[in-house]
Amino acid sequence: MYKTLPLLALLLCATATPNAMASDDHHDQALAIYRHAISLRTAQGHGKVPELAKYLAGQFRAAGFPEQDIHVLPVGETAALVVRYRGDGSAGKKPVSISAHMDVVDALPEDWERDPFTLTKENGYYYGRGTADNKLGLVATSAIFLRLKAEGFVPARDLILAFSGDEETDMASTKALVGQYRELTDSEYSLNADMGGGSLAAPGGAPVSYDIQAAEKTYITYELRVTSPGGHSSRPTQKNAIYDLAGALVKLQDYDFPVRQNDLTRQYFAAQARRTPGELGAAMAAFADNPGDADAVATLRTNPAYTGLVSTTCVATMLDAGHAENALPQTAMAVVNCRLFPGEGVEATAATLARVIDNPEIAVVQRDEATETDASPLREDLLAALRLAVDANYPGLEIVPYMSTGGSDGMHFRAAGIPSYGVDGLYMWSGDNYNHGLNERIPVDAFDKELRHWYVLLKAIGRPQD
Repeated sequence: MYKTLPLLALLLCATATPNAMASDDHHDQALAIYRHAISLRTAQGHGKVPELAKYLAGQFRAAGFPEQDIHVLPVGETAALVVRYRGDGSAGKKPVSISAHMDVVDALPEDWERDPFTLTKENGYYYGRGTADNKLGLVATSAIFLRLKAEGFVPARDLILAFSGDEETDMASTKALVGQYRELTDSEYSLNADMGGGSLAAPGGAPVSYDIQAAEKTYITYELRVTSPGGHSSRPTQKNAIYDLAGALVKLQDYDFPVRQNDLTRQYFAAQARRTPGELGAAMAAFADNPGDADAVATLRTNPAYTGLVSTTCVATMLDAGHAENALPQTAMAVVNCRLFPGEGVEATAATLARVIDNPEIAVVQRDEATETDASPLREDLLAALRLAVDANYPGLEIVPYMSTGGSDGMHFRAAGIPSYGVDGLYMWSGDNYNHGLNERIPVDAFDKELRHWYVLLKAIGRPQD
């Protein structure tokens, strides 16, 4: 889908693609920034995010961005960074923002084969914590701002980098970006450099598709809590908090939430079906045609990659019970993490859990505030610009919209009324994905493709009339 170029895209082709290849100087500058960003342990508790924010701010100052357009914003132990690229206003439109996050999931050096905080080039890969998630998108968008400034590019509307500092944990800095500092980040829509991208059929192989993220499920965690009088373990009773909780968890394990669908998921499965052989591909096609097909749903539910796309999911992730080995438990608690399909509703999900458990003595308690959002509507102007960016690496590659089952900064932009679209330029085989795990890596050539992607995309977004 979206293979036919509208008139706007045809006009853009004349100017946006000839200069898509980064020069050696700009490539080397981007790689140096990447190397420094990887070297900083920007995980929670290490206090390095403000240092990275200040380092990047220095890069923008050196490139000629005015001081009043560079903002390092402290948020608790972390920080956010906002940089505005001033346009001439000829488009007569609000700015477009670009989001990414400076923090990473922590990595223990003793567990890795290589130092996770040293960018290592080996066997055709760049290794290091954050090489993919999300310092690649962070560095690429920063480097392209620097390159466009050096080339004298003047956008027709303002472009805004809005970098968060705790996306992997509390997202307090993201909330601040669209709340407390909304005057700095207010935009018509946001491009998320932490989502989207291309899938390769095999290492170094041909791409399967380019996926644009336009929705994500709601992240919410509940606690199942049960209490009992306790007592001496030599005198067991019928009332036992651990047994009650265990029974509730078995019921939850056996429960499937009702099937849900929207235009994004049906389009996604229709596209995936064309390139997926066998029973799984047939199930995708059947679901896209009829989400009520029970056999198709059953097949999709058996695959961890797709079960979250057909319904809400809730799964037990942590347990805590008892206080002594020779005492009956007085309390038992399970953490249940849910990913809600858009429209499911936090309160309705809690009510469903209570109904499934069917034990009034077990309380269902919501842990944290949830951010519920609807899908961002697909925009023809964005799709036309994205078509050019995709073609710069893989001409004619199909662009497929999708809903992610995980969470990102995009949820808070959407909740604040700023549509968000995951449009990163990382092309990678799924087997190379070690995000959040040991030995995170990207193919070396993926770095160049990322730079090329964002160079074309931001020029096309910045001056769509050219």
